[in-house]
Amino acid sequence: MDGSKGTGASDSWQPLPGQRVNEALLRQALTHRSYEDAAENNERLEFLGDAVLELIVSEHVYHAHPDFTEGELTKARVMGVSEPSLAEAARKAGLGPLILMSRGEEMSGGRDRPSILSDAFEAVVAAIYLDLGLPAAREFVLRYLTDALGNTDIRDFKSLLQEQVQEHLRVTPTYNIVGEAGPPHDRRFVAEVEVAGTVRGRGSGRSKKEAEQAAAQSALEGLDEWIHGQT
Repeated sequence: MDGSKGTGASDSWQPLPGQRVNEALLRQALTHRSYEDAAENNERLEFLGDAVLELIVSEHVYHAHPDFTEGELTKARVMGVSEPSLAEAARKAGLGPLILMSRGEEMSGGRDRPSILSDAFEAVVAAIYLDLGLPAAREFVLRYLTDALGNTDIRDFKSLLQEQVQEHLRVTPTYNIVGEAGPPHDRRFVAEVEVAGTVRGRGSGRSKKEAEQAAAQSALEGLDEWIHGQT
């Protein structure tokens, strides 16, 4: 399979103004496992970045919401590090065009696939952490996760969707796991949410619950258009 290169991340792109991250680490962080010319891909960095992200986000919500209970803090953290939130942060950081991946992966929409974007974001966090330390990693995370972490409505997307659907349509959304892929240590699930027999949202995540949350979030994004078409 032919390799499809990104725009040369380590040659020109740096994640933080005024600071330089080791170019080899950055290149590895932005190399998807499908890229055939890579000696190393970003899976190991993604593993470390996941843990660093959890620490940074946990610390942030702890200080930002002194009135939250432990359960509310957990929900806020989960929403902050969810695949949709990290994928959006990766888009804001401009990671999509920089990722090295196979041509086949690119042709199938890989540059905007939430799982690939969120993995790359985690890997970049790890690269910054290893080279510049926790303060720099924190600066990067908070720069691009501001919107997700600034959302103080910590109710889950499934609850929000159910409230709206029951209020307007008097039915309850149903969820189905329609796909599962990836190695055991990095399993991905795909879920769809149906409302009155019609699929209204689709999403993926590292657990069935996270995939259902992503599907509910997807349905909520187009809620006004489709819900009023049935009322």
